[in-house]
Amino acid sequence: MKKTLKTVLATAALATGLLAGGVQAQERVFFGIATGGTGGTYYPLGGMLAQVLSNNTEIDGKKLSATAETGNASVANAGLLGRGAIESAFVAADVLDAAYAGKNQFEGKELKNLRALGALYPETVQLVAQPGLKSFEDLKGKSVSSGSPGSGQWQLLGDLLEVHGLKREDIKEDFSSFSQSVEKIKDGNLDASLITAGAPTASVVELSNGHDISIVPLTGPAIKKLQETQPYYATATLPGGTYKGVDQDVETLAVRAIWATHADLPEDIAYAVTKALYENVDTLAKVHVKGKEISLQSALESVSIPLHPGAERYFREKGVIK
Repeated sequence: MKKTLKTVLATAALATGLLAGGVQAQERVFFGIATGGTGGTYYPLGGMLAQVLSNNTEIDGKKLSATAETGNASVANAGLLGRGAIESAFVAADVLDAAYAGKNQFEGKELKNLRALGALYPETVQLVAQPGLKSFEDLKGKSVSSGSPGSGQWQLLGDLLEVHGLKREDIKEDFSSFSQSVEKIKDGNLDASLITAGAPTASVVELSNGHDISIVPLTGPAIKKLQETQPYYATATLPGGTYKGVDQDVETLAVRAIWATHADLPEDIAYAVTKALYENVDTLAKVHVKGKEISLQSALESVSIPLHPGAERYFREKGVIK
């Protein structure tokens, strides 16, 4: 990870040595984006966003050089921003709110330096399971992956268990990543995995292409109870045909992903990267279907923490903030 935002002077060189006289290349500003594991949506979309930023952004005549970093997704990314260890990150709206307020996984360690650059796309909650499992209650006594302890997935699974009258002790909890959990389902070593990501999710597509699966619906009175305490979870539909063999629509939940930063990011950089994102969404749509759901019109949806002043300036210019 890039530890701090810094400007470096790069020098151009021939393959066999420096040009005579030491010709200098354009000065660069390095900018990191913390994403997630390779099996989810954060990583490919973050990679394309880094290309968009690098191709379209200059800061006071210096070329922006952006890179997407793999990571452990929302909770870990919020922590990186809180420490100023990277310039920006993708974070689920509910986790970002919890981190700023110091609640749930962040109890007693509120991260008041977090700032939002803008909303991205809705992430679909997908309870991917062996074909015999049809309802949440069917998970009792089964092995279920919730991701790393303390992660957004882990917190959500605990909330889902509670509203369904179950406890963590009622399941065999597994802590595998998205990619690891789908491999275990494929091998018959795991019954289900809770995956919150843009759909279709690459690792689940690969799983469904070679293995029968079910996507367990998350709907009914228990889910309505959850939404009363976790308002960031909106009702969503996973369309039939999203994954091979899952032909019917599945009612579930979704939470919007937010592009976040920290208060120490210079205002001109925050302004420039926010502008580059929302003025190049067509390019992002080419790498992943979720890129089509990023828009200026929804840029402030589910944003509960303060905007970075640079992002706010851009949104005021575009009339998003009156």
